[in-house]
Amino acid sequence: MGTLMTEGDRSALLVIDVQKDFCTGGALAVANSESVVSALNHYIDAAVADGVTVYASRDWHTAVTNHFTAYGGPWPVHCVQGTDGARFHPNLRLPGTAIIVTKGEDPTSAGYSAFEGRTTEGKAFLADLRERGIHHLYVGGLATDYCVRHSVVDALSAGLRVTVLRDAIAGVDDDDSARALIQMRRRGAELVTGADQKHILRLTCGVKATEG
Repeated sequence: MGTLMTEGDRSALLVIDVQKDFCTGGALAVANSESVVSALNHYIDAAVADGVTVYASRDWHTAVTNHFTAYGGPWPVHCVQGTDGARFHPNLRLPGTAIIVTKGEDPTSAGYSAFEGRTTEGKAFLADLRERGIHHLYVGGLATDYCVRHSVVDALSAGLRVTVLRDAIAGVDDDDSARALIQMRRRGAELVTGADQKHILRLTCGVKATEG
């Protein structure tokens, strides 16, 4: 199953906000986060094996921000810059070549979308994708109904092809997550799992492997 990509359809894997505060025991833990980490590690391994660019976004909030309940926002304190909770999950096998996309630094903005973030070199995420000729994002991470949804919608709005890895995402609220999946599909995202293709999806620079 799945479609064969064209030679110009260069891919990347985007791992969204798999940080300690969003995982089991964290300040804003998402249910089933551990299964997301496990699934993502398979996709990361496939990406590394095929030489595919891996991006990892992270929330990186200031201590004082209108994103937090203490300052009028909807969320408890989480992923504050430099804190242990803002670190990536210790079991997430990000390669040393992963490009970190930092978002949420603006104290007046929620910073849900990876497309609001910048790389460590200060490049806007979309600009970095354009420079690398990347037109197709495979997306997994946390949380389905917030940062995943916003990132996917922004990617589609930018004209990118998006494949959401359904076995590598989890949401805060089941109903909101279901609505988010519907929205992403309606906007043009492809929703797949490794099981859909009877193997973990291979991520390649030009062509997605077909079933043998």
